[in-house]
Amino acid sequence: MTGVLGYDTVTVGELAVQNRIFGLSETEATFMTPDGIMGLAYQSISSDSATPVFDNMVSQGLVSQDVFPVYLSSDDEQGSMLFLGEIDSSYYTGSIYWIPLSSESYYQITMDSVTINAEVVGCSGGCQGIVDTGTSLIVGPSSAISNLNAYLGAEQDENGDYIVSCSSVQSMPSVTFTLNGYAFSIPASSFVTRSYYGCQTGFSGGDFGTSFSWILGDVFIRNWYTIFNRQTSSVGLAQLAQS
Repeated sequence: MTGVLGYDTVTVGELAVQNRIFGLSETEATFMTPDGIMGLAYQSISSDSATPVFDNMVSQGLVSQDVFPVYLSSDDEQGSMLFLGEIDSSYYTGSIYWIPLSSESYYQITMDSVTINAEVVGCSGGCQGIVDTGTSLIVGPSSAISNLNAYLGAEQDENGDYIVSCSSVQSMPSVTFTLNGYAFSIPASSFVTRSYYGCQTGFSGGDFGTSFSWILGDVFIRNWYTIFNRQTSSVGLAQLAQS
């Protein structure tokens, strides 16, 4: 992608961000069907050190708190929610479990382990991961993802996707991610999706060569009310309220 930087007023809902810098694309990748991307990570990884839009909202007094929770719905008709500057307690139940950031770049955290039926299948001895709404799947090192999918009985097809028998989903075990001592389990009904050619797991292999080796994307985030807390440099996860 190539382009230039420009300035304008950017309106998100009822929030109007003045003198907002943003990139205007002149050429872009063929897979870029949306009109644009609103990045919400830290300025340390922004293009040309541009101030991210949420930082502008905070500095211009448009939001009361330096936090933005997300709720990703499993119901296409219901839709998902992004909360700018507030935590809405009606979307979760019980306690919020806080995981401190290990780096203020992406929302990077220290992971303790990835287990199935109490057996470690990845992240043995701890590892680094990011919580990222911009990634659809859960991504990890190729060797760990291969091991995890093998435990689930998944086989890799010619496209690199991991396929399971749709009839086995109900009996398939959960996958547990332990973060800051807290266990977050994801059931098969959440990490397996049905397509025209069968059922596919939401775990994909990728070796990044970066400071983190796992990406906890939408397959993970959809199970929790997820709070990106810039005030305390942490990510909070809470059980979803019953809809």
